[in-house]
Amino acid sequence: MVLESGDWLVGGAIEVPERIRWNDGLDEFRKTPAELQEEFRRRGSEAVFAFQLRNPIHNGHALLMQDTRDTLLKRGYKEPLLLLHPLGGWTKDDDVPLSVRIEQHKAVLREGVLDEAHTVLAIFPSPMLYAGPTEVQWHCRTRMVAGAQFYIVGRDPAGMPHPDTKKDLYDPTHGKKVLQMAPGLTKLEIVPFREAAYNKKLGRMDYYRSQHHDEFDFISGTQMRHLARTGQTPPDGFMAPSAWKVLADYYRSIQHS
Repeated sequence: MVLESGDWLVGGAIEVPERIRWNDGLDEFRKTPAELQEEFRRRGSEAVFAFQLRNPIHNGHALLMQDTRDTLLKRGYKEPLLLLHPLGGWTKDDDVPLSVRIEQHKAVLREGVLDEAHTVLAIFPSPMLYAGPTEVQWHCRTRMVAGAQFYIVGRDPAGMPHPDTKKDLYDPTHGKKVLQMAPGLTKLEIVPFREAAYNKKLGRMDYYRSQHHDEFDFISGTQMRHLARTGQTPPDGFMAPSAWKVLADYYRSIQHS
C-alpha cells in the first residue's frame, strides 16, 4: 500500500477542517469515539463490550455475544451494550463488501438473533492489514478509546499464512496472549473467544467440545460461499434466514456479472 501511494508521504499533525462524508448510504454508521461514548451514556450502560469482525455474522458469533452480555448482567452491570463494530476499511478482494455486511448485520438484528435494543452498530474505519499481534493491539486499543470496557478477541485475529508454506505465521491464540500482556490496556478486560460449530444433534450452533467431535460440523467460509452461489441454504440454526438471503443475493449477483 505504501509503495503504491506515489512519490510522497506526508507526516505530522493532522487537522480535519470538516467531517469526511462518503455519501455511500452508510455515513450514519460512521460514528466518532466521542459520538459512541455519548450514545453509551444516553442508554445508561455501565458496561460496553466490543466485537471485531470483517465477516458476516452467523449464529456462532451471536452465541458468544449473547453469552458475554448474560455474564456481564450476572456480574451486576446495568444495561450492558454490544458495540458491533465491523471493519470499514480495506479488506481482501474476496471478502464480502462493507455495504453487504451492514445489510446482513441489520437483518441479524431485525430477526432478534442479537438484541437490537442492546446493540450499537457502527463502522470501524480501519483497513485490515493482517499485521498479527501489532494489529490486534490496535483493534483493541481503539475500541477502548471509543468507550468499551470489554473486548472479545477471536481465534487468530489479524493472522495470515506464510506465502510459501501456507502455514499460519502466528499461533491461533496469539491475540488473547498478547492482549493479556500488553501495556496500556488496563481499562479493558479481554473476553476469550470460544470456538463454535454446528451441532448436528441439536440443530443449532453450539460451543465445540472435542469429546463430542462427531456431533459437530465446521461450516467454512468456502462452503458458505458455495452454498450461496448454488442457491442452497445452510442447515437451520446456522444463520438468520433473512441474513442468509442478503449473502445469497450478493454471491449470485457477482456470479452473473
